[in-house]
Amino acid sequence: MSSHPLTGKAPPDFAAHVPSAQKPLIPKKHAITGDYTILTRSLGVGVNGKVLECIHKATGERRALKILRENPKSRRELDLHWRSCSHENIVNICDVYENVFMGHRSLLVVMECMEGGELFDRIQDKGHFTEREAAEVVRCISLAVAHLHHMDIAHRDLKPENLLYSDKTPSAKLKLTDFGFAKENHGSKALTTPCYTPYYVAPEVLGPEKYDTSCDMWSIGVITYILLCGFPPFYSYGGAPISPGMKKRIRQGQYGFPDPEWTNVSSQAKDLIKGLLKTNPADRFTIDDVLRHRWIAGYQEVPQTPLACIQVLQDDKELWPDIQDEMSHALATMRVADEPSKIKKVADANNPILARRAKKNSGK
Repeated sequence: MSSHPLTGKAPPDFAAHVPSAQKPLIPKKHAITGDYTILTRSLGVGVNGKVLECIHKATGERRALKILRENPKSRRELDLHWRSCSHENIVNICDVYENVFMGHRSLLVVMECMEGGELFDRIQDKGHFTEREAAEVVRCISLAVAHLHHMDIAHRDLKPENLLYSDKTPSAKLKLTDFGFAKENHGSKALTTPCYTPYYVAPEVLGPEKYDTSCDMWSIGVITYILLCGFPPFYSYGGAPISPGMKKRIRQGQYGFPDPEWTNVSSQAKDLIKGLLKTNPADRFTIDDVLRHRWIAGYQEVPQTPLACIQVLQDDKELWPDIQDEMSHALATMRVADEPSKIKKVADANNPILARRAKKNSGK
């Protein structure tokens, strides 16, 4: 492609993206309570299990305990997370136990406690957020995904809730977690199970065709879009987590860069999004394309333009948890059937995102 926006040079730390060997996983058999005090406070819920807070008795360090009912699916999640967690942008696993927990054979996965919170929560709490900061965030996400893709692993559930900060300091690391949907891509176009969260799903995952790790690239495009403006490129006008009209727009790649939120965003940022939200996976940027893109490789030179997303996300601070709950309830374990598409008129829509944007733009 003549307009392919690559620098032609690899970023300085490109060698760091090459996967490193991880030591074999040998779960401990003794009771976890000998090493940890398990607290009742929940830190969240993953795809396959809940996450509790725990305290390491020897050091007093706070950690996160994920409880997985032992089965092939949870074994796969643990295996893929363990093999990839040596990367600095992936949540680290500290200990693994095979215990009976609450009467069930379980895998107890002790991870570092990400005390800085979720990506969007951190942005909402900031007084400002610039395009340069957005580029740095996308770079961190891309480094984690590169580590997985070079191991031929698709995460398949990239979303802001699975991106956590290590602590509350300005130098905190952004890390990827929850490998409940992750799967090894044994050969080209080998993935078939339609695991996704509606706002971030790639078009090929909605259909009957097989897909590969490029589904993660689409999700990075959606996350980048939201980081820059505060709302997603695809959503249901009727307020449901996913609708026939929304699926049609995803399949056809129908989105825009509306004013005023996109007025001051650079053309390089938009170019990256266009390369990621290609409906044909063969045309979509790979993770290496992203890492070489000017907006990412030269993130320190990206303009420090204040973004409208900070105000949009702060205005919608009460709305986003509801949206996230809707998306969690809509996680699919079966193919999404093709339904007749009925396009609702925007004037008849009751989507909360549209309502807030309309209210804002009307000056009320």
